[in-house]
Amino acid sequence: MAGLSLRRAAAAAVAAFAALASAACNRTEILGTVNEYLQGLTTGLTHPIRNAGTNFKNIENNKTLDIKTGVMSKGLTLDYNRTIVDTVDCATHTEIIGALSLDHFTKYVIGVQIRHSPEDNRVFEVDSVVTTNGSWFFNATSTLLHARAETKAGNWDTQEPAKRSSRTELKRVADAYLDMWTNKSAIAAIPFGTGCRRLEGGNYYGCTAGIPTNNSQLPNSHRRYVIDEAVGSVDVISIWEHLNDTIDNHEFRLESGKLQWVHAMAWTDNRRCAEEKEGWRCR
Repeated sequence: MAGLSLRRAAAAAVAAFAALASAACNRTEILGTVNEYLQGLTTGLTHPIRNAGTNFKNIENNKTLDIKTGVMSKGLTLDYNRTIVDTVDCATHTEIIGALSLDHFTKYVIGVQIRHSPEDNRVFEVDSVVTTNGSWFFNATSTLLHARAETKAGNWDTQEPAKRSSRTELKRVADAYLDMWTNKSAIAAIPFGTGCRRLEGGNYYGCTAGIPTNNSQLPNSHRRYVIDEAVGSVDVISIWEHLNDTIDNHEFRLESGKLQWVHAMAWTDNRRCAEEKEGWRCR
């Protein structure tokens, strides 16, 4: 009798856990928030997120900002967006491009991470890197051209299970890439794929172009991750301390364990961009 009671209690506990798991991090709900954010960008709607929690925070280029006064208030024309979903950390990352507006000063490329509470799916943080004219190698038209071509070719589609990398491996490769500036051995830890391409502020390179030769610089710190194993993608927002605290967004895609696609955007309020150190230019 006691054994039967224990089995019933165990079954009830499993059922309760399953119910909790199914309620947590609802994919449809968090993608709905992305749609609200995109709608807010296009309409200038300053309260786009209905599911915001009481502790909601809006971060733009690493500064806490009232969402009413940030990029959300601009009323942008959007030409492209693509989203990855992290159902473990209950977060999304969306790459957004507004490039074809006739107004030269309303061209933007944005990378936004939106974070939800896994208990009730309420939004507690919008964290965005917002780039526009004067930002790192900024060219929204070129970014749009290459991003559209990659998407049309299926380069950011969901991967079949055999080609996917684990969550741990995706994070490891992203960290190794961002560690190249502080650790020479990190370069050898990156599984660069044949034909790997990097889209950076509008420029289009091979992924090994510009690998740093000075590996004793300040770190790329304060990393925030969104990881989507199904797409094989990991997005990281970080601070590049060696480039005068530039705010950076790098997204990586692995295919069959190899790094094949990298998208990067960065914002800095220092136009010199430490040119004397690396030869980089903001424009």
